[in-house]
Amino acid sequence: MLKPQHVSSYSSIINPVVTDFIHKVAWIRQTKGDGIIVPDVTGELYILRMEPFAPKQICHILLFYLYCDYFKGICSVLFETRMGCLNENIPEETQKFIFSVGEMFRLSHIVMLFPKYTWSYLPFWKHFVAAWDHLFKVAHKLVEQKITDIQEKVKLGEPVQGAYLTHLLMSEQMSLHEILGSITELLLAGVDTTSNTISWALYHMAQEPHIQEKLNEEVNSVCPGDKVPDSSDFAKMPWLKAIVKETLRMYPVVPGNARITVDNEIVVGDYIFPKNTLFHLCHYAVSYDEQHFPQPQSFLPERWFRGQEKFKQHPFGSVPFGYGVRACLGKRVAELEMYLMLSRFIKCYEVRPDPSGTKVEPLTRTLLAPATPINLHFNKNLTKQ
Repeated sequence: MLKPQHVSSYSSIINPVVTDFIHKVAWIRQTKGDGIIVPDVTGELYILRMEPFAPKQICHILLFYLYCDYFKGICSVLFETRMGCLNENIPEETQKFIFSVGEMFRLSHIVMLFPKYTWSYLPFWKHFVAAWDHLFKVAHKLVEQKITDIQEKVKLGEPVQGAYLTHLLMSEQMSLHEILGSITELLLAGVDTTSNTISWALYHMAQEPHIQEKLNEEVNSVCPGDKVPDSSDFAKMPWLKAIVKETLRMYPVVPGNARITVDNEIVVGDYIFPKNTLFHLCHYAVSYDEQHFPQPQSFLPERWFRGQEKFKQHPFGSVPFGYGVRACLGKRVAELEMYLMLSRFIKCYEVRPDPSGTKVEPLTRTLLAPATPINLHFNKNLTKQ
């Protein structure tokens, strides 16, 4: 999943999901009436019941469907199946899964503040465990369904073809327990994380129309008219890649994580750290260190262009997906999803900020999320040919 040559094949799987989402946005704009403003672009997203959408409810709709879009996308990659997430009637199990992801992230950083022996006494502990149980339940059901599909094909003498999960099951290099853990992690990581990054990117492009214009020109020059971008086009879109990198610098999905020196002691500078030392690393702090990133509070995608001596930074100043053998397994799929969504969305819509000019700050809830609602205007892009 980390190899570029493998990820490129996922364009044909993810693009139809993006198409569904763009159609859903158009439907939302029509049912809204004025068809322009979409409040609370990253606000409360976890709606368990989708009633007929009154205008006041539009604040929840767009990002709920953005979450559904990425759940549908990661399911398409992992299970080679469509989940019906962007239909008018969202499957109840999908809604509950997305809600469980949100609750898991919301409560995880609180649980970590307490010693393990106190967890069962926390008033929300059973709720937290129930969220995790549902995540594994959904993953187990999907894995079992794929196993049944493979067994049926083998019984009928048909060739077994498929992508990530099929490969894991057929290779027999991992136990079913290990596969279930890996799939669950990818499922929950594929919903909340990418959706937040897209939301922050749209927020800043709305604030910086010249950046949005640059991206629009770039995308339409590489993919004119109705040409749909795919993985082969993104090497010619430096602005697109730079916008994603700058968004992840300012809003790393996980603002901090930890590692233990398991094997040997290590030396950093003049300090010796013995074996089994716990390191806690704050990516967010490094991202805003002027020593590494000049003008750190400014959204400057151009700092990532090669040859920019003015913005030269340390190569490990921003590592939102980690590095090495412990790097994020879904890094390249996540990047592909973001590239496809932003490039196609910008061909259709011009994004403008909330007229009230409300500034949105980040808040940690295990992941880095907006502390207050993001309100945006979506105008039909008149440059679309």
